[in-house]
Amino acid sequence: MVPENGYLKVLLTGGSGFVGRNLVKYLQGKANILQISLRAQIQPLAEDVDIVIHLAGKAHDLKQVASADEYYKVNLDLTKAIYDEFLVSNAEKFIFVSSVKAVADSVPGVLDEEAIPNPGTHYGKSKLLAEEYIKSRPLPAGKHYYILRPCMIHGPGNKGNLNMLYRFVKSGIPYPLAAFSNKRSFLSVENLCFIIQELVSRDIPDGMFNVADDESLSTNQVIKLLSCATGKSPRLLRVPVSWIRTMAKIGDKMGLPLNTERLEKLTENYQVSNSKIKTALGKELPVSSSEGLLLTALSFNS
Repeated sequence: MVPENGYLKVLLTGGSGFVGRNLVKYLQGKANILQISLRAQIQPLAEDVDIVIHLAGKAHDLKQVASADEYYKVNLDLTKAIYDEFLVSNAEKFIFVSSVKAVADSVPGVLDEEAIPNPGTHYGKSKLLAEEYIKSRPLPAGKHYYILRPCMIHGPGNKGNLNMLYRFVKSGIPYPLAAFSNKRSFLSVENLCFIIQELVSRDIPDGMFNVADDESLSTNQVIKLLSCATGKSPRLLRVPVSWIRTMAKIGDKMGLPLNTERLEKLTENYQVSNSKIKTALGKELPVSSSEGLLLTALSFNS
C-alpha cells in the first residue's frame, strides 16, 4: 500500500547507528521512514508498511570484550524475529544488511558471491546464520528479500579505523606501515544508501549481493587521500615489516593502540567484487572510491 503522498512506507531498524543516520538523510523526501528499536519485544508490523530495512546488529568488537552470546542474540535471534514478522505482514521487500565477514575474514583473491562461507568470528558466524535463516524460509508470493554484504563502510560520522588514521596523519607523525603492500575494498556510505534506495524503489530480482566501491585501494593510497584532506604532504615511513609485527604483539599485551588485529585491519588484502549488484541495478555507483574516502576525510574536519 502506497501512502497518499506517493511515498513508500519503510520500516527501519538500526536508524540511530552510523549507516542508519546516513540512510535516513538519504531517503528524506523519497520515502516515509518509521524507525523502531529492537531492544523491546518485536511487535507485529503495521499493515501499511511496504519495505523493511534491517540494519540493527552487533558490530564486530575490536576490543574483544563482547561475549559470543551477544552476537547470536542480536545478529541472529532479532533478525529471525523481525523476518518472521515480515513474512506474515503486508510488506513486500525485506533488506538485510549483513557483512562480507559472514563469508571470510581473509581473502586470497577477490571475493564474489560464489565463495563458500567460512567465517572465523562469532560476528561473522552470527551474520551467516541470519542469512541462512532468511534463505531457508518459504517466501510467500509477492515478497522479496535482499541480503547485502558490505565491506568496510565509511562516511560522515564514521568513528572507526579511518578516523584513527586521519588523526594520525593530521598529527604530522610519519605513517610507519608504508612497507606493507596491500589492496582492499572500501564502501562509501553514499554508495550503500544509493543501492538500498534502488532496491526500495525498483523491481530488482531477489538475491544476495556483495557491496563495495569499484576500485580497491592500498593503505598507502588511503594515507595520501587523508593527507590531502588535512592539507599536509603525506609522510610515509617504511619500517621493516618484522619490526612492526613485533610491536603489534607488544600492543596486544599492553593494550596499546597498535595491536595485532588493528595491524591486520590496516594492512590486509581484502578485495570484494561488486559486479553482481551493479549488473542487477544496471547503473554505475554515484561515488568513486577516492571521492568517497576524500569526502569522509573532509567530514572529520567538522
